[in-house]
Amino acid sequence: MTNHPITPPPELVQEWREQMPVGIFDGYKYPEREKALCLVAAQWGADQELEACVQLTRDNDGYDAALGLRATRRPKQPSLKEQALDALKVLPTPAGQVTIDITDLNTIRRALEALPND
Repeated sequence: MTNHPITPPPELVQEWREQMPVGIFDGYKYPEREKALCLVAAQWGADQELEACVQLTRDNDGYDAALGLRATRRPKQPSLKEQALDALKVLPTPAGQVTIDITDLNTIRRALEALPND
């Protein structure tokens, strides 16, 4: 690795490796482990880049722009309620049938379970 500001320190890479699933992992036999490690490293690098952009924007008296930059680059996940409402936006088939995906059904179920029992 090069000594670049977005290169994670070796200790951090080792910590990520230790957090990967336990077992006999080999990059050729279990590419999902290496893929997961790459995704964590890429997210870390992207976060470093984002923070540098935010700092630069703040240094130029653009605090509102810095907040907008962060919100745009790292949008919040929609709430469970928003996900459930989106799942209900189903379109009927040409025959007039309405089908819904099992993932959408599970989202709606989780949203209903989160409601109070009053």
